[in-house]
Amino acid sequence: MTEPGDARESEATATAPTPRGLPAEVARRRTFAVISHPDAGKSTLTEALALHARMISEAGAIHGKAGRKSTVSDWMEMEKARGISVSSTALQFNYRAAGSDVDSVINLVDTPGHSDFSEDTYRVLTAVDAAVMLIDAAKGLEPQTLKLFQVCRHRGIPVITVINKWDRPGQAPLELLDEISERIGLTPTPLFLPVGIAGDFRGLLRRGPEGVAEEYIHFTRTAGGATIAPEESLTPEQAEAREGEAWVTAAEESELLSATGQDHDQELFLAGQTSPVIYASAMLNFGVRQLLETLVALAPAPGARVDVAGRPRETGDPFSAVVFKVQAGMDTAHRDRLAFMRIVSGEFERGMVVTHAQTGRPFATKYALTVFGRERSTVDTAYPGDVVGLVNATALAPGHTLFVDRKVEFPPIPSFAPEHFATLRAQSAGKYKQFRKAIDQLDSEGVVQVLRNDARGDASPVLAAVGPMQFEVVTARMQAEFNVETQLDFLPYTLARRTDAESAPELDRQRGVEVFTRTDGAVLALFSDKWRLQYIEKEHPDLTLEPLVATAD
Repeated sequence: MTEPGDARESEATATAPTPRGLPAEVARRRTFAVISHPDAGKSTLTEALALHARMISEAGAIHGKAGRKSTVSDWMEMEKARGISVSSTALQFNYRAAGSDVDSVINLVDTPGHSDFSEDTYRVLTAVDAAVMLIDAAKGLEPQTLKLFQVCRHRGIPVITVINKWDRPGQAPLELLDEISERIGLTPTPLFLPVGIAGDFRGLLRRGPEGVAEEYIHFTRTAGGATIAPEESLTPEQAEAREGEAWVTAAEESELLSATGQDHDQELFLAGQTSPVIYASAMLNFGVRQLLETLVALAPAPGARVDVAGRPRETGDPFSAVVFKVQAGMDTAHRDRLAFMRIVSGEFERGMVVTHAQTGRPFATKYALTVFGRERSTVDTAYPGDVVGLVNATALAPGHTLFVDRKVEFPPIPSFAPEHFATLRAQSAGKYKQFRKAIDQLDSEGVVQVLRNDARGDASPVLAAVGPMQFEVVTARMQAEFNVETQLDFLPYTLARRTDAESAPELDRQRGVEVFTRTDGAVLALFSDKWRLQYIEKEHPDLTLEPLVATAD
């Protein structure tokens, strides 16, 4: 059986002749997201993948350090200053796998690394076909990683695991695999094992059938990891002669894993029961090529998507797409607004007139872009799996559907239950018009949820967020994009429940409760704490108080 990790013998769809027609275009596409806990190296890995695809000539090292570059996927000033990702970005590039005569099209949707922005990450996961779960070799599985994996499991997204930072001291290889198996119930099936303990990363052992060590890939460091690390392929005999005990240990561990059934099975992987594993150092560009080859060989091509009525929309059906992200402020020269859509079916041609499912109105697609970080270029044609940005699409919001011909509407993207609340007002009354415009824009992008009631009025809307850092993004963008200085005042509420117009008057009379209407029309009651909520539920069982779905759980 061909080992999926062997790029030279891969039977991936990308080895077919130059594609012609929609089915072949779909077959060569891979659309995935990278998920991780903050500081696991996600943005560095994103940059390393782009480097190996020859999209950039030099990798920007981890941002936030003096004298070093910020990564191409982090474009907000706040991201560069903090060294974290707080927004999702889309990168598209071609990659030709070893032994192939045609390029695969890689759509990589980078996700926010901070848990405060998990709602944005969830939106991204509605638009991809696979995920790369990045784990810090020293820290193992962390809370944010666990939470995001549960989202992948819920959505049926197959996961490839990368154990990163193997160039630094960390846990033993098999300990990390046991942790994955025990804590998330996913069977790890390494395609490659590290030669050398964590902190002494020499290269990778490529596993063959029944755990046989088939090849040793030795890496050579480059200055600062800024360029692709040279690789040398050695036979097992040559590897043992060079590396001695380190190679023997890796080979024995490979056989042990095979004895416990931890060999790759494509059906189990696609069913979400197993996860191929690669050990890597994104900073040094070790193992990055192996990840790209694995994605091409194993990750699924775009497939059908189920609509709100439960009917599948096949990739060969007429054009349809779902908007998963709206982002403004990416281009300070133009101050435009991009709606990122994932193409679900059919062929997209720039300029085509589509129908907006939520309004029934026609929508022109004259200005369509592919995006590489902050850089963009006009796209004339795109296919299922591709991510296309529509410029100044003010009518579009996350979860909206676009289509031609037979009507289709995909399920909306649920909002998370907010846990932090604050009022926002412009410090200058003369800036009120800009303030209102900015609030409406940030609301439509889903940066925060905006709540209003008659008592507070439009001058001081209430912002609701999953995490407090979302408020920082709001105030920073207000200043940078609209030149509006704002005052943020936190409110003493900690949880929200969905209610209705009939229950609202009684709830408004209760101490520690305030009722608002969200932009989407939902009526929400905010409570000071869970004890106040429990008291009201006991004293007024007739009132409507429904939990908001926290879709990451």
